[in-house]
Amino acid sequence: MPPTIATEPGDALPASPTGARARPKSGSAVAHTSLKYRPDVDGLRAVAVLAVVIFHLNVRPAHGGFVGVDIFFVISGYLIGSIILTQTRAGTFTFSSFYERRIRRILPALMGVLLAVTPLAYRWLLPKELVEYGRSLLAANFSASNFYFWQQSGYFDSPASKPLLHTWSLGVEEQFYIALPILLVLLRRYAPRRTATWLVTLGAASLAVSAVGAYRSPVSAYFLMPSRAWELLLGTIIALDGFPRLRSAVVRHIAGLVGLALVLVPCHLYQSSTPFPGLAALVPCAGTGLIIAAGRDGPNL
Repeated sequence: MPPTIATEPGDALPASPTGARARPKSGSAVAHTSLKYRPDVDGLRAVAVLAVVIFHLNVRPAHGGFVGVDIFFVISGYLIGSIILTQTRAGTFTFSSFYERRIRRILPALMGVLLAVTPLAYRWLLPKELVEYGRSLLAANFSASNFYFWQQSGYFDSPASKPLLHTWSLGVEEQFYIALPILLVLLRRYAPRRTATWLVTLGAASLAVSAVGAYRSPVSAYFLMPSRAWELLLGTIIALDGFPRLRSAVVRHIAGLVGLALVLVPCHLYQSSTPFPGLAALVPCAGTGLIIAAGRDGPNL
């Protein structure tokens, strides 16, 4: 089952968070900064969804399609980081407006899924499975699905008896949405010149936790925020212009193609036995980052 995505195609995707100061609209307490739509990032979403769906259909060419979740994490980090950074620089960011927008984006789709799945679960699940479904339903409502499924099983268990298994990724993203605005606002206030340094340091620490956890505690590493934060932070670092600008069209073409290869090859080569996330996740995440970075300064192949 594909991951529940908190960043819908309707979200605008900025080319850079360094735009001009936005002017508040009349009667509006907070201005909505204009963000450039990124069709290439929507294309990445399509690749990620197809990879995850094909993986769960157990189709041979995409045994590693579970990396689609990692692609989404990088995209989400870039999108949310761009929004927060743009608004904090323009002086228009407020926690209330940020969380209100996230709720409007996430809650209707989530409630629709839960309302659609629950009658089918009641009809088809065995009594013991139905009890577990009720617990997963409660966890999904409180953004804690990743904690619930971490305690229950692994991601590679059959989703037939766990129809809300895919909501674990939404739990990770929602927890990231709570932490990132607070972190960026504090850094903006107390260490504005060291924001990139702090984000890279935190990302490196998270990657180290992920690399060790993939071997010592693979289920924990898969489901929990400390070993996943680096993927989301990678996107945020790109939004912060922590990646060199690619002004040359030739360089953008090469970067885009290399990024696409780094995304697609793991989909084919990785197996459920691959230690993950860890360093293995670095390949598709780096590919996603290359594609996003290549598209900031102009089109590419």
